[in-house]
Amino acid sequence: MEKKLSSDWWRQAVVYQIYPRSFADANGDGIGDLKGIISKADYLAALGIDAVWLSPFYPSALADGGYDVADYRDVDPRIGNLAEFDEMVEILHSKGIRIFVDVVPNHSSDQHVWFQEALKSEKGSKARERYIFRDGRGENGELPPSNLSSHFGPEGWTQVADGQWYMHLFTKEQPDFNWDNPEVHEDFLKTLKFWSDRGVDGYRIDVAHALTKNLDPLPDRDSYDLNVMKDDGTDPLFDRDSVHEIYKEWRALFNQYDPPRVAVAEAWVHPHRRPAYASIEGLGQAFNFDLLTARWDAEVFQEVVDRNLEFANTTGSSTTWVMSNHDVIRHATRMVIPAGADGVTFADENKWYVENRLNHNLDLDLGLARAKAATLMILALPGSTYLYQGEELGLPDVLDIPSDQMQDPQWFRGEGKLKSRDGCRVPLPWEKQGSSFGFGPGGSHLPQPGWYGEYSVEVQDNDENSTLNLYRRAINLRKELEGPEDLSWLESPAGTLAFERPGNWICFVNFGSESQVLPEGKLLIASAPVEGGKLPGNSTAWLIR
Repeated sequence: MEKKLSSDWWRQAVVYQIYPRSFADANGDGIGDLKGIISKADYLAALGIDAVWLSPFYPSALADGGYDVADYRDVDPRIGNLAEFDEMVEILHSKGIRIFVDVVPNHSSDQHVWFQEALKSEKGSKARERYIFRDGRGENGELPPSNLSSHFGPEGWTQVADGQWYMHLFTKEQPDFNWDNPEVHEDFLKTLKFWSDRGVDGYRIDVAHALTKNLDPLPDRDSYDLNVMKDDGTDPLFDRDSVHEIYKEWRALFNQYDPPRVAVAEAWVHPHRRPAYASIEGLGQAFNFDLLTARWDAEVFQEVVDRNLEFANTTGSSTTWVMSNHDVIRHATRMVIPAGADGVTFADENKWYVENRLNHNLDLDLGLARAKAATLMILALPGSTYLYQGEELGLPDVLDIPSDQMQDPQWFRGEGKLKSRDGCRVPLPWEKQGSSFGFGPGGSHLPQPGWYGEYSVEVQDNDENSTLNLYRRAINLRKELEGPEDLSWLESPAGTLAFERPGNWICFVNFGSESQVLPEGKLLIASAPVEGGKLPGNSTAWLIR
C-alpha cells in the first residue's frame, strides 16, 4: 500500500529531472520513452530521490524540444501513451517516488487544435482571441505590429495568409496564448485537473513570469536580458503583478487534493520579485537559479544562500537549489569556464561557447571536482534540491556536436550567437559499449561521443569511489540527517564555508586549491579523499559532532 504523504513532503525533497527523449529508449526508435523510464525505476529508487520531474512528453512537432505542445492532455506517441503513463505513475509511487510534470502555459504549438482553428478563422473571431493576433503596420499591413524580437531569432511576430500577425516570444511554431481570454484560463484548469486526477503530484511551470501582458501600446523589445525587464511589476511582457491572479486560481484547484498538489515556477525575474511566485496563495515554490551563474567562490556562494533563505522566510515556502538543467551547460563543464568578478553570466557563457566549443582547453577534472563539491553543498542546505539526469554520472557537456546534427532552435535562430542546449540533452550512457551505450537498441537521436562509455552506469555502478555512488550515498544520507530548515554559519578559514544544520550536522566546503583542516567531528562523506584530517581543495565534506 502506498504510504500517505504529508502535505509538506516537497519542502526538502530531492527532485530528479528526466528529459524523457534522452533518458532511456525501450522501443529502439532512438527516442527515449515512458517504457524506458519504467525500466529504470529501480535505478531511480536506488538514487534515493523523492520525486522525478518530467520535461514535456506531450504530442509535439519538436520545434523546441517538446516545449511546443500540440495537446496538453495526451502523450506523444513516440514516447508512449496514457496507459503507459498511468503504469509509470503507479510503479514510481510504489517506490516512494512522486511525479512532477512540465506545464507550458505561455504558448502552445502551432499544431494545437486551437491555433489551427485560428488560422482557418477570420480576423476578430473567437478562435483568434485565444492567441495574440494583430494587424501589421505600413500601408498594406506588410510590417510587423511592433519591433519585437523573440528569444530564438530576430522576429517575435509572424504573418499569416490573410495578412494578420501573431505574437510568439519563442519560435514561430510557439504562438503565445492570450491570457486575457477566460477560455484559456478554463482550459489550463482542465489540464491541471486531468493530470492531478491521474496521480501527478506536482508541476513545473515553464516561463511562469510571461503569461499576462500589457499590449496597449504594443511593446518593442530587442533584448531579453534581465536588466531590460522592469523590476516593479509593470513590464509590458514579463513579471506583471497580474500573473499571480492566475496562480491563485491554480492554487484553489491544487488544494482540492490530499495532499495538495505542488508547483514550482520557472521565473527568470529580478531576485526580489521571485518570492511572489513562491507564495502559499500561489504556486508555492520558485526556482532559484542564482548558482547557475555564480563564480566558484566562498563569499559569492554564501551571499546566494543567505539571500535565498531570506526569500523563503518571507514567503513561508522553502527555497530550491539547482546546478544543472536542460537549458544550461552541465555544471561539470560550466564551473571551469573562465569567470569574471560576477561569475559566468549567460552572455559570457554564450560568447565562450560560440568561440571555444570546438577548441576548448578546459580542465574537466577540476570541473568534476567542483561539480561534486557544489552538489554535496546544496544537498546539505535547507530547501529542495533539483538534480538533472546524468549529473550523477559526472557527465560534462558534449560541446562538439556537429552543427548539422544539432536540434536546438536557439543555435539555428540565434545567428550563431547563442549556445546550443543539445550538449546537455545527449542521451544517457547506461553501458560501456554498444551503438548507443545502452540508451536503446536503435541508436540515439543526438550523437554520443566515444568517451561516453567511461561515464556509464555500468562502469560506475560497482565502483565505490564513482560519482554515481557519491550521489547515492549523499542523497540517502541526507534523509537520515534531515531536520528543521535551519542553518547556522560557522567560523572557517578564508576561502572556505562551514555551516551547521540541526542535529550537529556540519557541511564544510573548500573553495580553494590547498587542503584545509576539517572541523571537529565524525566524517560522514566527502567529495574527495580525506587524508590526515585535511580536505583537498575544491571539495566538500559532511561531519557530525
